[in-house]
Amino acid sequence: MKNSPAELEQIIHQTLRSLPAHRAPHSLEVRVLAAVAARAARPWWRQSFAQWPLAARVAFVLSSAGLAKLVLLATVWVMAGFDRALYTSAFSRQPAWLETAADLVQGLAACGGSLYRSIPTLWLYGGLAFVAMMYLALFGLGAAAYRTLYANR
Repeated sequence: MKNSPAELEQIIHQTLRSLPAHRAPHSLEVRVLAAVAARAARPWWRQSFAQWPLAARVAFVLSSAGLAKLVLLATVWVMAGFDRALYTSAFSRQPAWLETAADLVQGLAACGGSLYRSIPTLWLYGGLAFVAMMYLALFGLGAAAYRTLYANR
């Protein structure tokens, strides 16, 4: 007697469902519950960073950034031989690449603004409507594919 894969799956499923549920050993249950209680009882600074209060996380990030800046400034001061004139010249003006990057961003923003102002308003609304229709079509196709592939199981 040869069963189809669907029938075998149903037989196996029914057989496994009929088995009684196994309980964990009592000692394991006690240890797990004790570990969960101990983890929950820890103070907030001993928990993961994501569990810290928002104010503590912000303060930690700001203080870490400040400490990194102080270490950088101290390193430059030591490398300048404790010479105040060399130290101030190192931090007196912005690096050239930063000025170039700022000019590039300003130029791109001006170009984008000019391009945006030259597009007719009707085209912008039409493009927005097209994007909305494509989103709805994608959502509809996804729902149809889900119903076709998974809903009948």
